[in-house]
Amino acid sequence: MNNAISLGPETVVAITGASSGIGVALAELIAERGARLALCARRADRLAEIAARARSRGADVLDVVADVSVESEATAFVEQTLDRFGGRLDVLVANAGRGHCAAVEDTTTEQLHSMFAVNVYQLWYLVRPALPVMKAQRRGHIVAVSSIVGKIAYPFNAAYVAAKHAVVGFIAALRTELVETGVEATVVCPSGVETEWAQVTEGSPIGELFAEGIARSRTIAHDRGIPRAPLQRMMKAADIARQIVEVIESPPGRDVLTHEGSEQLVQMALRSRREYEQAMLPLLLGMRQAYEARR
Repeated sequence: MNNAISLGPETVVAITGASSGIGVALAELIAERGARLALCARRADRLAEIAARARSRGADVLDVVADVSVESEATAFVEQTLDRFGGRLDVLVANAGRGHCAAVEDTTTEQLHSMFAVNVYQLWYLVRPALPVMKAQRRGHIVAVSSIVGKIAYPFNAAYVAAKHAVVGFIAALRTELVETGVEATVVCPSGVETEWAQVTEGSPIGELFAEGIARSRTIAHDRGIPRAPLQRMMKAADIARQIVEVIESPPGRDVLTHEGSEQLVQMALRSRREYEQAMLPLLLGMRQAYEARR
């Protein structure tokens, strides 16, 4: 069954987390294709700005201020989308997400609940009301933005890593329920992206911890006479948005790893966690030093 969706004027696309990063880039790109857009985010001023930019590109846009970690608000977003666009919904991109920075023993219960609410529970809140519509249409695509840490792991953000693993599992299970329905589901797993995400993580900015850990890792590798950890190049949000559009227009039938080198890291971790940890050792130790220096 060909589940490809053309992003033309008859297509309705809903995007959460649309006020920054990948969400902004995706909204602008899809607007240029002429599709009808429903955009959702928490920050009203930034959402209004991106909605205006999308309209300037010719798109019919609904913008809804909502926190998708709250069930009633996430459900209302889907319902408002259906009301506005004649009961139609072709693509749902669950892009909203947030990280944190804390060792396991320092992660509060509030942070744990927050990580799963915004990264995992929102999938049920959004997908449950969307699925009956897509199944009735015999056409639809649910795209969930996870992370490379939905496949592997880095230290000092275990709640986020666990949540993103859950996103990967959710889409895998959903796909088994959607066989031969005409509805597609794909998980996209980016690595580092040039957005504000790493600076607004709960607890403290994990981007700063990574940067300091990388710097320390070079010294550790040199002193021990071992290779540096294999690190991936950062990508721009627009690069990820283009890959998501490709996923919609030509569903790959597999989890999407966006960055060069991601597949090798994932395969290494699947083959042997110890092998992965040894390859990443300078970074793991560098991040530990950086984290402990902050305490």
